[in-house]
Amino acid sequence: MWSGSSTPSPRPAANPASWNPCARRSRSRARAASDSVPENPWSDASIRTESHGEPPSDNLDAVTDPQPSGDAATPARRTRPAVGPDYLLAGRYRLDSKIGGGGMGAVWLASDTLLRRKVAVKQATSTVDLEPEAAREVRDRALREGRMAAQLNNPHAIAMHDVAIDGGEPWLIMEYLPARSLAMALNITETLPPTEVIQIGAQIADALTAAHAAGILHRDIKPGNILVADRGSALGMVKISDFGISRAKTDTHEENSAVITGTPAYFAPEVARGADPTEASDVFSLGATLYTATEGQPPFGIDADSIALLHRVAGGRITPPRRSGPMTATLLHMLEPDPSRRPSMAEVRDRFVRLAVGKNGSPSAVLNTPLRAQDGQVPFWASRGARVPTSTRRAERIHGRTMTGLPAAPTAVPLDRVPRPSADGTTPDREAPRPTYAPPPFEPPTRRSGPSENLVLWLGVGAGVLVLILVLVLVL
Repeated sequence: MWSGSSTPSPRPAANPASWNPCARRSRSRARAASDSVPENPWSDASIRTESHGEPPSDNLDAVTDPQPSGDAATPARRTRPAVGPDYLLAGRYRLDSKIGGGGMGAVWLASDTLLRRKVAVKQATSTVDLEPEAAREVRDRALREGRMAAQLNNPHAIAMHDVAIDGGEPWLIMEYLPARSLAMALNITETLPPTEVIQIGAQIADALTAAHAAGILHRDIKPGNILVADRGSALGMVKISDFGISRAKTDTHEENSAVITGTPAYFAPEVARGADPTEASDVFSLGATLYTATEGQPPFGIDADSIALLHRVAGGRITPPRRSGPMTATLLHMLEPDPSRRPSMAEVRDRFVRLAVGKNGSPSAVLNTPLRAQDGQVPFWASRGARVPTSTRRAERIHGRTMTGLPAAPTAVPLDRVPRPSADGTTPDREAPRPTYAPPPFEPPTRRSGPSENLVLWLGVGAGVLVLILVLVLVL
C-alpha cells in the first residue's frame, strides 16, 4: 500500500533496437546522496535506536552492530528478531498487522506508544544475512531516505515521522492514511472521469513539485502509490506515497546508476533505454499513471513478460488516448518521447489547476480540497462504506484482459504520430497512425451454396428461355 548492486553493470545502448535489458538489473531499491540534505536533519525527523532517543552518528555500526574482537575468523551474525503482531519496535512502536509491501520491504500498521497515534512502519531490506559493509550500506541508505522524505512538507505527500533502528535493522516510520489506492479504484470501476483525474493530477503534481524543488526524484510513480483517503475527516484527500526508492538528483554513486528502479509499465522511454531518471521522467510516469486512470490501461499496455514490456517502452509507442477529454493536450505533452519537450512538474500542476477551476478560479479550490465528483460529493469508489454499483464493477473475467484485470493494449503507435488537439481542444483530421501491432481482422468463412439457392438459379434460367421463345413466335 505504501508502496544496489555491489558490482556496476554495463550501461545499455541508447538505441532500443540494440538494447539488451538483461544487461541491467531491475530492482525496486534506491540510493540517495547524503550531500543534498541539511547537515542537521534531526529537526525534521528523529533517528531513534533501541538504547536511547538521541540521534546516533551516521556510522550506525558503532551503536548497533559491534564487530567481534580477537582472533575470530568471521564476524558473528546477528539473529533475526521475531517480528510480528504485538512486537514492540525500538521500544516505542507496537506492530499491529501487515498492510502491504513496497520496493524496500514489508509495511506494518503500528501504534506509536509515545504519541498515541497510528503510524505506517516500513521495514527496509534485512541486514541479518549481509556482510558488515553491505549491512552498513543498507542502514545508511535508510537514513538518507528518511532525511530526504523529512524535507517534504506538502499536504499531498505522505509524511515521514521517524527512522528507527531495531536490532540493527532500519525501519521508516511514516504517516498512516486509511486510504484506497488508485490501483484499487481501477479494480472497482473500469475508468475514472477526466474531471476526477484532473484533480488527482493537480494535487499529486503539487507534491512532486515540492519534491523536485528539494532535489528529490520519486522514480516509482504509479497507481498503487497514489492514495485517496477513504474514511474520517481526511475523506477524499489525495496523497502520493512510497518515496522509499526516491533519491537525490545529485546522487551520482556509480552503483546507483547501474540499476533500473521503478515499475516498467510507467517508465519513461529514456529510462527504459538506460538513461538516468530526471524530473522529466517523473513527469512522464505521472502522465502514464493518469493515462491509466482515464483509459483503463497503461500507455504501453500490459505484458507479463517484463523484458518484452521494457522493449516496448524503450520504443516509445503508446495506445492513443480516447477518453481523456479536456486533459488530452496536457497528457500528451507529459508523454512526449523527448524529455526536453515535456513540461516541468510545476507547469503540469498549473495546467491541471486551470482545467479544474478555469482561468479566474482559485488554485486552493482544487489543491486544498478533497477529491469531488461532478455531483460535488466524494466519488463513490473512494469511500470505504459506500456500496459499489454493479454496473460499474470491473468484470472479473473479460476476454482479452490480463490477470491484473486491466485490458491488454489493442494497438500502439509512436508518440510523435499521435494527433495533438488544437487550441480549441479538438483533434485535427489527419491520417490515422498505422498500428504497429493488432489482432488480425475477422474474415467470415465463404458461404457454400445450398439446394435452395441452386433451385432459384435454374428457375431464373428457365424463365429467361421461355420469354425468348415467346418473342420468336410473335415475330414469326
